[in-house]
Amino acid sequence: MEEKEKQPEACPTACHRSKIGGQALIEGVMMKGAYKGAMACRLPNGTIDVETWDIKGGVGKDRPWYKKIPLIRGVYSFIFSMVDGYKCLMKSAEKQVNGQEDEENEDEKPSKLDLWLESHFTEKTVSAIMTVFTVISTAAAFLLFLFLPKWIVGGIMNLAGLENRILQSFLEGIIKIIIFIGYMAITGLSKDIRRTYEYHGAEHKTIACFEAGLPLTVENVQKQVRLHPRCGTSFIFLTLFISILVMCLVPFTIPWQRFLCSFALLPITIGCSFEAIQFAGRSDSFISKFISWPGLQLQRITTREPNAGQIECAIAALTPCIPENLEDDKW
Repeated sequence: MEEKEKQPEACPTACHRSKIGGQALIEGVMMKGAYKGAMACRLPNGTIDVETWDIKGGVGKDRPWYKKIPLIRGVYSFIFSMVDGYKCLMKSAEKQVNGQEDEENEDEKPSKLDLWLESHFTEKTVSAIMTVFTVISTAAAFLLFLFLPKWIVGGIMNLAGLENRILQSFLEGIIKIIIFIGYMAITGLSKDIRRTYEYHGAEHKTIACFEAGLPLTVENVQKQVRLHPRCGTSFIFLTLFISILVMCLVPFTIPWQRFLCSFALLPITIGCSFEAIQFAGRSDSFISKFISWPGLQLQRITTREPNAGQIECAIAALTPCIPENLEDDKW
């Protein structure tokens, strides 16, 4: 049964606010700190596989200009987080597939399709094709998500004989939020996605344990809250909400014109969302709590209470990312 009443709603004011953030993977967790990144995956044989890598870009004054300028740093962070997250997600999937193949009967003969693919394409070529296909599919779904609400609302407004861009922007935003929440809830019914949500909870609880200054043990992590104000779920909700405000400034009411404008203004929307979540992550003011509250409630859908094994993965991913000097990890 999920913890509810006894869980704290946020870290104490005096706790360490860490820069370390992460992402749930397939049977694992990825973490990124100031200098190191790491991913830990539970392999089919039960062991935890850990990969680490260096993160370039500097800390504080040593950061490049595009990591310092408001709005621009948000777009940069979003793009590279998506790229790194996708790479780690694909790696985690490969580890599961390779591990399962190793456990299968070695005498099993490959199918004709497998033999044809091996003779005509190299492993890198197949990987590249799959990457391109995934990127195109994701882009198509993203563009449909941007256009569909505008098409629906545009049709309703046209039938009703209304022409009010503020009302139109509000209705478009509401439909986007409904689609997003519905998608998260429906996918959460899948056993595999639910496990990913459990690893998402393990990621949050482990970071919360570290920020609280407690030793990273399974017992300490289990006591922490699984909701975190700097979560990607909160970022997406803020982006959807801010897009409503941004689109209120667009003078067009025709769906395809509004779609082009929303696409062109997307960097501004993402940049504003990044600055808002930065503020929410470092402040305990009423405004920051107001900004964080909707995203925290959505995390009740996109996170689940993890088991001990999932927490062990999250601890294994977080540990290499902790810098020697905690001042370099200050949010």
